This record gives sequence, structure tokens and C-alpha cells, in this order.
Amino acid sequence: MAKRKTVAVPPQTRAMLARAVARLKPPPNLTLSQWADKERRLSQGASALPGRWRTDKAPYQRGIMDAISDPHIRKVVVMSCAQIGKTDALVLNTIGYYMNYNPSPIMVLQPTLDMGQGFSKEKLTPMLRDTPCLRGMVDNRSRMSGNTILLKNFPGGYLVIVGANSPASLASRPIKVLLADEIDRYPASAGTEGDPLSLAEKRQTTFWDKKQVFVSTPTLDQTSRIKVEYEHSTQEEFAIPCPSCGHYQPLVWANLKFDPDDPRDPTYVCERCGVADSEAHWKRMEIQGEWVAKCPGAEVRGFHLNTLASSFCSWEDIVAKFLKAKEQLNVGNPELMKTWVNTELGETWTEKGETVEEAELYDRREPYKAEVPDDVVVLTAGVDTQDDRFEVEIVGWGAGKESWGIRYQKIFGDLLKDTVWHDLDAFLNRTWYKADGTQMKVLAVCMDSGGHYPDEVLRFCKDRWHRRIFAIKGRGGTDVPYLKNPTKNNRVKAPLFTIGVDTGKGLLYQRLKVKQPGPNYCHFPQGEAAGYDYNYFRGLTAEKMVVRYRHGRAVIAWELKSEYKRNEPLDLRNYAQAALEIANPVLEQSPVAATQTVRRTGRRQVSGGI
Repeated sequence: MAKRKTVAVPPQTRAMLARAVARLKPPPNLTLSQWADKERRLSQGASALPGRWRTDKAPYQRGIMDAISDPHIRKVVVMSCAQIGKTDALVLNTIGYYMNYNPSPIMVLQPTLDMGQGFSKEKLTPMLRDTPCLRGMVDNRSRMSGNTILLKNFPGGYLVIVGANSPASLASRPIKVLLADEIDRYPASAGTEGDPLSLAEKRQTTFWDKKQVFVSTPTLDQTSRIKVEYEHSTQEEFAIPCPSCGHYQPLVWANLKFDPDDPRDPTYVCERCGVADSEAHWKRMEIQGEWVAKCPGAEVRGFHLNTLASSFCSWEDIVAKFLKAKEQLNVGNPELMKTWVNTELGETWTEKGETVEEAELYDRREPYKAEVPDDVVVLTAGVDTQDDRFEVEIVGWGAGKESWGIRYQKIFGDLLKDTVWHDLDAFLNRTWYKADGTQMKVLAVCMDSGGHYPDEVLRFCKDRWHRRIFAIKGRGGTDVPYLKNPTKNNRVKAPLFTIGVDTGKGLLYQRLKVKQPGPNYCHFPQGEAAGYDYNYFRGLTAEKMVVRYRHGRAVIAWELKSEYKRNEPLDLRNYAQAALEIANPVLEQSPVAATQTVRRTGRRQVSGGI
């Protein structure tokens, strides 16, 4: 048997071999939360709490983060409120984890391309700069690196940021990790290509170990994508032990107690023992919290969270927002309450009463003392263009956006001749009178440019911009904002506002359903000389809100509800309403209302509820 020879290895060689073995050693088995606690740094200016990441500051994040890094889980769904740290914990931490610990092709899907660019500049870039293990992984200096705002190459993979509204950005890239943010705000179709989320999922076909993370604050119940995804998941709620009896329970709005006249220091009542404890006592127990599943056998992990458990928002602030939204809901404006339910409770909002009956509004008509009632502060107008006429409505507005129909006028003529345009100009410029002789002019006008004479309308409005006569173009879809800043992207180079007409119709119908005079109530004059005959009310209530399916996805749509096809009064009131929002005047409270005082009779203890 040959003798073994002992070879002397120089110290430099031993050190080199030790470094090589260390590099070949597999990384430690870290969950996403463990990686974040070890490696992640929050940037100054991009975070309210800069410095080392600590999951214990928001304990509810740990279970969600670790589900994302679990190799046995392919899909994670999070339906939650705002202000729980979704972007940092679930999107940015996941990006950093896969870049550093498990390099892979990653896609971040934002509602729009502009939002994707903002995410890259304001969130991603600071993280890559300030987290030591990620610093230098993306080469932004070399022209040959191929890195842009929306594409980041790194060793072992790449990160692409796309918009759900851009079909081109969703194609031709294999993706292992899909991070879909705010999916309820995606359009029903990416151009003509179909559902953007489905298009993104097709990019994962070649990966057996793909990962999907769908995150969103919910919106409307009828169309919410995140709600559907959550209902097909484990449906987990974050349960916290009671400070008094130790019973585990999720925090629900109905068990929060507060005085509506003095909402400071709200308390939460345990569902088992009935003891009311303070916010500080309950949140101190969050470190012991657990995620409890309603459907534990589901393949998809789903999580729901409301703001009561948030480490970044106090109960007093939540209650203050609720009381403000409740006040607006009581006067017929549900928009603040809709936002509160979505962003604070993390729940969908159900639209109620999508139609209004014309007979009820017709019977509401009342006599005016003069052309303009005393409580009117400003006048606005809406103008619609037909082939042989203009239709115009003058609307008065008072405190709390209480409104009065003043005049519904049809101006007939050949729109190819100047005469009828002069007649329209004179009508919009006329003087209106109150009972005491006070003279009023129309403050602002919105005129539809989407008819058969768009260039003529644009020129007419361009020449009268100084009188606040605005050209508008309506755009449908409940996800379209009511107002967008004007652009001059037209042949006439006239300022043109885009109006979210469906959003405006929803707001108007809510106002029409207010039963008592006051904020948001709509008055109408008696006497058909003012133009408010029965056909006006048929046109005002001609449409209803329905749910339709486009490209396999539910969307809200406004449709004619009967054989009556004339909906100009609805459009005109919508335009006059938009003119008020553009002008944004101060609607002073009437002297009578200003002198009224509210008498309080003591403290009332109430629970959360709408």
C-alpha cells in the first residue's frame, strides 16, 4: 500500500481555499421576515421610520411575508386597508429578498405606467441605494447595462416594472415572481389585449416554482377583483389576545366604542368578556397575534386586515375620519364613506339605489319667489350640442352644495350659421335676478365638445375662456376621475377638460336621493315656463347603474333604463355640476343657517357602525 504524502500548503493557499468553500456554502435558510430584519434598511425621506427594518413594529406583517417566501405556496392574496405598510413589507421586501437571496425574473405590475415610474424613482431606487446587500447589484452607470427606470438587471435575474394599462409592457418576458399591486385599480383590458392580470400570469407558464402576490385595497363590491381572489383563499384574519381574558379575536369596527361628541380615547370591547380596554393595551398584545384561517384547506393564502390593527394609524384618527364621512353620508354624499370603508376597513363598498324615479322628483317641484332663490350663492351652466339646437341648464348653488334648477332652455337654429351661436352667447351672458333685485351672472359653464361640431365648440369656448366657459369631453368608466387638468391636444389648441361622466352621474344620483332641504338637496321650480316639465325629469332619471362583464371581468356601466332615449337633462346637470367643481367657489353659509346653534345634551357612548 502506497504511503500517503503530506504536502505543506502555504497559508495564502489555505486562506484562498477557505474563501472558495465559504462562497460555495449554501445560504442560511431565511424566511422573508428574517431576511428583512437582517438586511433591509429604510431610507431617509422615503420612510417615516428610517433605519433598520424591524418586523416587530408591525407584527401582522410577519405572517404575510413568510407566506410569500414559503416554497410550498404559489399564491398570496392580501385584501387590506391603507396605512399598513403594504408597499414596503410585501412589494419592496419581496424584491430585495429575491434579488439577494433567490435571484429570479421579477415583474411589478402597477395600475398605470406612470405609477410604475413613480414607484421606481420614489420607492425602489432608495431601497437599492440604502440596503447594503443590494447596493451595487444594479449597474446604472454603464450605457451597456441596459438598465432603465422600468428595467433593472442584476446577477441571476432582472426586475421589470409595467403598467396594467400598457399591453406592450406585459408581453414577451418570462417571469417567476409576479407582484401585482392595487389590482382593483387595473383597467378591465390592457388596450385590446384583455385582462392585464391574466396577461401577466401567462408570463409565468414556464416556471414550476412561480410565485404570485396580489395586493390591493378593495373598491366596489360588484367589481372588486381582490375580493374574488380573497374569497378563493384561506381567508385569514389577524387575531389578537384580549388584554383582560386572553381570548384571541380579530379587531372589528362594531366593537369599537367612542363618544361622537368627543371622540378622543376610544376603547375596544372584547367579544367574550365584555371588558373595554384602551388602544395602547390592545396594540401591546399584537406581538402575540396570530393569523386565523376561515378556510384552512385552500391552496391560496389569503389575508385581510383593517386599520384598527395598524401600527401607523391611531384609533382616534380612524374615528374622526368616520364621523366626517358619516356627516356627509347623512346629507346625501356617500363618497367620503365609500373611501373610508375601502381604506380604513379594507372592505368593499356596495352601491345602493342605482336608479331614481322621475315621478318623485316631478312632485318635488316648488314655487320660487324670483328667478333665483335667496339662498343661491353662484350660478353654473351645462351646454349640450345637438344637430339643430343647443340645450342649456342654469343651476344655482348654495351652502353645502344645495342646488336649485333655474332654467332649462332649448335654443334652436342652424349650427352652421353664426346666429344661433350669438343667441347662445347672449343667453349665457344674461343677468338673473333675486327677489330683492340682486343681480347674478353665470360663474362657470361646461360645454360638451363631443357632438357633431367639436371644432366650433372648441373655438367658441377658447374665445370665452376669460368668462369661464370651458370645453369638456366626457369619458366613461367608474375608475375615471371626475376632473382632469385641461390639455390643448386638439386642432383648435383650446383648453379641453376631460370629465369622468360616470363618476359625476353617481354623485348626482346620490344628491337626487336626498329627501330633506339642506346640503346636497336638489330643488326644482314649478311652472313649465322654466323648462322643468315631466319630460325633463324623464331625461334626468333616464339611466341606471348596472353590472356588465367585459373581457371576463365585472364592470359598472350606465345604461338607459326604458324606451325613453332622451338623457340630455342628465348630461346637462352633470356638466353644470362639473363647472362648479372646476370653478371651486366658496359657498358661504346663509345668514339664517349661520345663526343656528347645536344643542348638546350630554355624552353618548356609541359603537362603530355605519
